[in-house]
Amino acid sequence: MEKLIIKGSSLPNMPWEDRPKDCKQVMWRCSKNPIIPRDLLPTSNSIFNSAVVPFGNVYAGVFRCDDTNRRMVLHVGFSDDGVNWKINEEPLRFQCEDDEVGEWVYGYDPRVCFIEDRYYVTWCNGYHGPTIGVAYTFDFKTFHQLENAFLPYNRNGVLFPRKINGRYAMLSRPSDTGHTPFGDIFYSESPDMEFWGHHRHVMSPAPFEVSAWQCMKIGAGPIPIETSEGWLIFHHGVLRSCNGYVYSFGSALLDLEKPWKVTHRSGPYLISPQMPYECMGDVPNVCFPCAALHDVDSGRIAIYYGCADTVTGVAFGYIPEIIEFTKRTSIL
Repeated sequence: MEKLIIKGSSLPNMPWEDRPKDCKQVMWRCSKNPIIPRDLLPTSNSIFNSAVVPFGNVYAGVFRCDDTNRRMVLHVGFSDDGVNWKINEEPLRFQCEDDEVGEWVYGYDPRVCFIEDRYYVTWCNGYHGPTIGVAYTFDFKTFHQLENAFLPYNRNGVLFPRKINGRYAMLSRPSDTGHTPFGDIFYSESPDMEFWGHHRHVMSPAPFEVSAWQCMKIGAGPIPIETSEGWLIFHHGVLRSCNGYVYSFGSALLDLEKPWKVTHRSGPYLISPQMPYECMGDVPNVCFPCAALHDVDSGRIAIYYGCADTVTGVAFGYIPEIIEFTKRTSIL
């Protein structure tokens, strides 16, 4: 293919470890995993499924920190290197002009996306069931909550990092009240971050016989990365095994101007539960990606993922290799 163009920023000091000499896989795990333990806060039962972004000369993030009441709570955190994190002990609370929308019930699995001049946070918000909450911040101190994007029930709301055809764009996964035994990814657009429409189907679970790790349900993970080959996305997929659900993640490419059109989709997974911290925890056998950092100059990427719904890990790779893998192994 022609020289690959990756959009984004230079991030030469992003978290990184070279591929181990004995590693044959496209992605490999950080040797310090889990980088965030479950009890980093005195009140936390688990810290996982969280979002990080570059913020000035450091890194900032919104973290899912289930407390020892087992309530799903969000906290803000900061890091100098993207690996060693300090998380605020006080939970994140949003400012909202509408008391009904802003009433806190629960929040989990956040994503953070920088668009134009601010950082947008999306998360699974409690409003008569799980829906997609939306807020923005400039400084990770004050967060302004907007209208919920969709009706309940919905999860995995993931914004695109720029407007598409003049509109904000988001991926989501309609669901139900519980541990949804189904799930397709959909695309939606908004002129103002308040009214969402132009809903389009993106991907369904794969047939078991074709790609079993993503045969029961799927959901978008980190913020899509714009490249000359299309939008690179990472998505989790679920296998219903004889011993319960197994969450892994793989990759896909979406058309740049019509992102509901999938051009390539990996058949094999990139990362699946194999390490003890991924296989043992509050929910065994889970690798759930929610955030990624990448450097446009080197093509490096670091994906943050929740492990066994308990701790946080990071995995490394090169975007050109992942795109080649996605195209070579595509099941479309």
